[in-house]
Amino acid sequence: MKAPAHGWPRPTSRSTARRTASWAAALAVTLGAVACGSDDDASPAEDTGVATVAPEAATPSTEGVDSTEAPTTDAAPTSEAADTVASTEPDGAESGATDTSAAFPDLEPPTGEEFVIGLVNTEGTPGLDFPEIRTYMQAAADYLNEHGGMGGRPIRLEHCAAAGSPETSQACAQELAGKNVEMVLLGLDLFPDYATYTAADIPVVGVLPILPGDYTANALFLTGGNATTTGAMTAVAKDYFQAETVAIVSADNAGANGTEAALAASLDLAGISHVTIKGGDNETDAGYQGLMSEAAKSNPDLLVSLYSDAGCVGTIRGRAALGITIPVITTAICSGKDVLDEVGDEALGWNFVGVQTQEDTPELAILQEILAPVLGVEPSEIDSTALGLGALGVIEIMSLAEYSNIMAADGQEVTAASLYEFVGSSTDLQQWPGGAAIECGASPTYPTICAFTFPVSEYVAGGSVQTIEGLEAVSAKPYLP
Repeated sequence: MKAPAHGWPRPTSRSTARRTASWAAALAVTLGAVACGSDDDASPAEDTGVATVAPEAATPSTEGVDSTEAPTTDAAPTSEAADTVASTEPDGAESGATDTSAAFPDLEPPTGEEFVIGLVNTEGTPGLDFPEIRTYMQAAADYLNEHGGMGGRPIRLEHCAAAGSPETSQACAQELAGKNVEMVLLGLDLFPDYATYTAADIPVVGVLPILPGDYTANALFLTGGNATTTGAMTAVAKDYFQAETVAIVSADNAGANGTEAALAASLDLAGISHVTIKGGDNETDAGYQGLMSEAAKSNPDLLVSLYSDAGCVGTIRGRAALGITIPVITTAICSGKDVLDEVGDEALGWNFVGVQTQEDTPELAILQEILAPVLGVEPSEIDSTALGLGALGVIEIMSLAEYSNIMAADGQEVTAASLYEFVGSSTDLQQWPGGAAIECGASPTYPTICAFTFPVSEYVAGGSVQTIEGLEAVSAKPYLP
C-alpha cells in the first residue's frame, strides 16, 4: 500500500455531533445475508468490514482526490479516485430538495383523496421476523397524516405479512391487489410476486433488494443491497487505501458466503488480489484471534471483516490483542453503541461503510417525534444509530412523502403512477433524511437500484466515530459486481 505524504484532516469540533448510521448502508449487507441464509440450517451472515488506519499504520493516500472539495457527480472525473468519491452535497441540494426534507412540521393535515398503500413485510417466522419495519412505517404514516400526507393526500396502509416463502409472498400480492391498493411498498419480502403487481398495474417500491431477481424486476429500490455495499467497500480499498491485497474474514454459512462472493467479484473488478478466511458463526475469543492472525499472516494492505454483533467485538478485540495494525473496513453494524462501548479504543484502525457524523438537525427531530410514541420514550432519548431494521420503513415512506410534496408544489398530480415515474426519472432527489442521491437506473446491470453512495467513517480515540473527510459520499458504481 502506498504511503502518502500527509493524512486526511479530521473535524476538530465534535461538541454537537452525533454518530448517525446511514441506515440503508448499515442494513444492506445484513438483510442480503439473511435472505441468502434463510434456509433452516443456515445462520444469517455476519458482516463487519474494514478496519481504519491505526496510529502506527501508514496513512491512506489522497493522491488524485481533492480532500477539500470533492468533484460533483456530473463533473468530468480527473482520476479514478475522483470518479469514485462523489460530491458531499447531492445535486438536489441546490434545487431545494434538502429544504423539503425538513418542512414536514409546517404542513397542515392532508385533505385530498386517500392514498391507499400496500405493505408486504416478513413477520412471524423464526429468523425472519421484522415487525418493527411495519410499526415504524405506520408511525411515519400517522405522522404524515398530521403533516401533509403524500402531497396533500392522507395515507392508509394495508399490511400483509409474508412468512419467508414464495407462496406467502404470492398470497400477499393477490390480497393487496384485491384491496385495490394504489402502490405497494416492500419492507422485507424475500420473494415479491412482481408478476401479480405488474398484471394489476400496481407500482412497486422497495427499500432493499435482496435476491438477484430484485435487481432486474419491475420495481424501484431506494438502496442497493449487497451489490452497492460491497462495491463501496472496494472503492474505499482501491481509491483511499490504495490496497493491492486484501484479506477477508467471514463466517461460513449461506448468507455470509453470498456477501463474500459479491465482495470478491468487486475486488476482482478493481484488480485487487484477495484471500478469504472462513470461521464459525460464533467463535470464542481464541477463535476470533486465530481468524485475525490467519488473515494478517500474509501482511495484506487491508483487512475486511464480514462478521456482525458478537463477531464485531470478537474480531476487533482479536486484532487489538495480536497487535495487528493493518487497517480494517466493515459495515456500520460494527459501529453500534453496544459494540463500541465494549471494545473502546481497541477499535482504532477500524473504518465503517455507511456511517456518518451528523449534527442535530431538523430531520433528526422529526424522526424522534415519529418514533417516540412507538418506543415509549421521550424524543430526545432516541438514538438513530440504534433503530435497527425498522429504520428501513421510515426511510422508505418519508422519502416518498418528500418526493410527493415536491411534485405537488410543482403543480403535478400525485398518484402512484406519477410518483413512480417521478422517482424513476428525477436526478435531483435524495433519500430522506438527507442521504444518498437518488439516481434510478444509473447502472444498466442493476436497473432497479436508485442509490449508489455511502459515507465512510473511522473510529477516533475516546469513543467517537467520525466521517473521513472526502469520503462523505463514496460511489459504488465503478466496482459493482
